[in-house]
Amino acid sequence: MKIAILGKPFDEAAAPFIQTLLDELAARQTEILIVEAFHEFMKPRLRLPAGTTTFRRGDSLRGVQFVLSIGGDGTLLDTVTYVGAQQLPILGINTGRLGFLAPVNPDQIVQAVDALFKGHFTLEDRSLLRVDTDPDVFGQLNFGLNEFSILKRDSSSMIAVHTYINGEYLNSYWADGLVVSTPTGSTGYSLSCGGPVMLPQTNNFIIAPVCPHNLNVRPLIVSDQSVISFEIEGRATSYLLALDSRSVPIEASVQMAVRRESFNARLVKLNHVNFLSTLRNKLNWGLDRRNPTTMI
Repeated sequence: MKIAILGKPFDEAAAPFIQTLLDELAARQTEILIVEAFHEFMKPRLRLPAGTTTFRRGDSLRGVQFVLSIGGDGTLLDTVTYVGAQQLPILGINTGRLGFLAPVNPDQIVQAVDALFKGHFTLEDRSLLRVDTDPDVFGQLNFGLNEFSILKRDSSSMIAVHTYINGEYLNSYWADGLVVSTPTGSTGYSLSCGGPVMLPQTNNFIIAPVCPHNLNVRPLIVSDQSVISFEIEGRATSYLLALDSRSVPIEASVQMAVRRESFNARLVKLNHVNFLSTLRNKLNWGLDRRNPTTMI
């Protein structure tokens, strides 16, 4: 088997678990590729298996069966940009904090590797959103798994985001900004803006204002077959666009539109993990003395 690994620097407490992962893969004669920056971080701290090679963004991952993302949800979002339209299966190993997208805890690494090799998993396609701007600001990385945000920058003044769906005027949001979220991103920034939680296979987007000045304005769910476009107005001359963990300053004259990307992110779902149990565990749902412990 051929496996690619991406990750972010980890603390000493996580090192033994990552070493276990490498040893398990080596014992199964796995061909291992590690993204170059992470390889440089790991080299003085861990025993890397013989024959380990490196890759960079843009390199072909031809022949890779799985991509392992070591870190938190932000690391997995970055991993999606390395995989792109290749749609390679991604398994998240959580050495971060909350870990909605990275379901494998460090002490579950051996079981997770065993599940990969035995085929005890399913693949779950997650929709991506795509951002088109004129002029182009995100380049080839104009897609994201969680959300697209328009935000005020370097000013206490609110902004107005005039929003259109398929060319028809929807609303002008007077707020600190606006978030367009996928179902996967519904547990992220959108959730903190009062947006609903959506099941991953829901074919919708969420439009959620950030700190709106109009209290009667609420998050809106629209079909992900829609094209959502925007015009920005405010006292400042520049604003901030954010796509998952990437952000760029722009001028108000930039035109932008959001639609569903033509390809998906493919996540590995181990058989003992499901979205509903993740909600209960990560958001502490069910922590009520009236509920039987067997249901929590």
